[in-house]
Amino acid sequence: MNSRFPSEETKPLWNFLSTPRKIVITTHHRPDGDAMGSSLGLYNYLVLKGHQVQVITPSEYPDFLHWLSGHENVLDFEKNPGESKKKLNESELIFCLDFNWLSRVEGLEPLLRASTVPKVLIDHHLKPENVFTYSFSYPDACSTCELIYQFIDSAGDADLLNQSIAESLYCGIMTDTNSFRYESMKADTHRIIAKLMEAGAVNYKVHEQVYDHSTENRLRLLGYSLKEKLTVLNDFKTAYISLSENELQMFNFKSGDTEGLVNYALSIEGVKMAAFFSERDGMTKISFRSKGDFSVQELSSKYFEGGGHKNASGGKSILSLESTVQKFLDILPFYKSKLNEN
Repeated sequence: MNSRFPSEETKPLWNFLSTPRKIVITTHHRPDGDAMGSSLGLYNYLVLKGHQVQVITPSEYPDFLHWLSGHENVLDFEKNPGESKKKLNESELIFCLDFNWLSRVEGLEPLLRASTVPKVLIDHHLKPENVFTYSFSYPDACSTCELIYQFIDSAGDADLLNQSIAESLYCGIMTDTNSFRYESMKADTHRIIAKLMEAGAVNYKVHEQVYDHSTENRLRLLGYSLKEKLTVLNDFKTAYISLSENELQMFNFKSGDTEGLVNYALSIEGVKMAAFFSERDGMTKISFRSKGDFSVQELSSKYFEGGGHKNASGGKSILSLESTVQKFLDILPFYKSKLNEN
């Protein structure tokens, strides 16, 4: 199995971690399965090694991730800014997982920038910001959880994996590959999955916890989105869904309720690009997905302050929902030829 953490790069870090430290782990705003899986997988490993560890999320995260071991000890910065600041000020090392620009932590950004302790980036998104003491950035990895497994393995500690660590990492790999479907799933990733199952990850349990615990409101929101809000543009091989803040409130929206919604639009036969627009917190958030060689990362970074991966990217707009959707429609003709390539 190929290692992305060569000893000459990790040795100073492992030397630093050879004695108990006060460590903070953080991830991006609105954390998903890979963000929380990598954060809590690393948390449980570092606690096992004798460190004092605090996971701080910039915001809340979906209920269907609350089963992950260590959830009860997570600090939500938006709900606990004072305690979060205290933990950051006391820390000796900060792990930054599943994001590579400090702007991705939103309200937590000033505190991270002000901190002078070493920061460790472990991430798989393109073009990282040059602010990290240790930067382990591998865009070819399927998930940050895959990288956390390899990070632990690089210390010779793969045998220390237990069920808590293994199920957290399994969860992140599963969700970030849409249940192991994406091109980023390589043979080595399947070998890692096997190691996680051998260490105690119960595969069907993780699937059930994430995918089979929907609320009635979440399912009704899904039905409404597909019946009333799905638009298919056959000339551009594109489909999109848009939801206003009022529409989300109709279904008592909670964080994570629209997770994966954009994939339904992408699943339509003949569709090469899908987009999901949601109006929240005074701005419009966007999720993009694509198939084949069409890069939504390029489109989102050029027009919507976004980034991510070639086939899965996010963006945002300070324009209204209607104006953002119209902007998207206005730029589609520039991509028509690429979208219609075989």
